[in-house]
Amino acid sequence: MGSPEAAYRSGEGSPLAVDTAFYDRLAETTEGRELVEGFVLPIRSGRAWEVPAGHLCRISTPEGAQVGDLNIWNRHDPRERLWASRTRQLQSAHVSRHDRLWSTLPFLRPLVTVTGDSLEWYGEDEDGGRVHDLLGTRCDPYVNRMLTGEDFDRHCHSNLTRAVLPYGLTEFDVHDVLNVFQCTGLNGADQYFMKASPARPGDFFEFFAEQDLLCALSTCPGGDLSVPLWGPDARDPIDVCRPLGVEVLRPDPALTAGWRPPETARYAGMHGLTGPG
Repeated sequence: MGSPEAAYRSGEGSPLAVDTAFYDRLAETTEGRELVEGFVLPIRSGRAWEVPAGHLCRISTPEGAQVGDLNIWNRHDPRERLWASRTRQLQSAHVSRHDRLWSTLPFLRPLVTVTGDSLEWYGEDEDGGRVHDLLGTRCDPYVNRMLTGEDFDRHCHSNLTRAVLPYGLTEFDVHDVLNVFQCTGLNGADQYFMKASPARPGDFFEFFAEQDLLCALSTCPGGDLSVPLWGPDARDPIDVCRPLGVEVLRPDPALTAGWRPPETARYAGMHGLTGPG
């Protein structure tokens, strides 16, 4: 018996119909790229940075498996930010090459398009696990306190909160994440599970900025998630924590000739509301 069709489908020419040849050229033509910014994010920390529209951003695992929790905003209006649940519906619960990350209402347009994923080979494992997930969200000190009775200030939510403060944002702007390099799925009881990341030294996840972006990344305090964070077998996973690398790259301008940032959603109604009288 075949699987049901996806609920959210579109016709030719819609924003869901990605010009794969355009993004493949961006991924494959590495000569002419200019490094605009590059840094290594230490373990159990967070950092925010800007990615101009038309640029590429690559997140990598220089020393091996490590999960990163990623937030994305429109640099000029943080009310427009990654909408994880709608991206799950429009794309999939785990994203890879040619998938897009979508923004919140009323904007509803691509923030980024994934151009490269060295873990694309992983596919689905024997437990139904896949990588780069939008199923779960960031670890946070509130849930940790609820589960363990202890405070810990280096959870991804806290790391992201500290990271965005210099940009005038607060804890209220931190939102559901893309878990880069994280392997997750749903078990037989329809419960969320996490497995050890399959990333190796030098693996990467790369995306194209469809508009001016502010990004923030946390090196998860769970490291590669090979050690349980909660429950009877939990212990401090400090030994499996590793840094992440970030590069912002300007592609050869010839590759983006004619490209334009996507427009906001075309719905122009008033939600059924009418004026006085």
